[in-house]
Amino acid sequence: MTERVDVSPIPSPCTSVCTIDPATGWCAGCLRTIDEIAAWGSLDDRAKRAVWKLLPQRRAERDRRAVADAAASDAAP
Repeated sequence: MTERVDVSPIPSPCTSVCTIDPATGWCAGCLRTIDEIAAWGSLDDRAKRAVWKLLPQRRAERDRRAVADAAASDAAP
């Protein structure tokens, strides 16, 4: 008899902060694109994991942009 292994579903990265940043096309809360958000319910687990894998890089890029924007604001007359 084989043992059954329960695998939890891949959770949505949604944080309920749903605003698309026009500069990046990413949601301000979850950092997914509108296409990724719209497709989420029909994506298989492999595709969902692929989206999750992109998020740390996007978060780092968002944070770099925020620092650069703040520095530019501080330097403005």
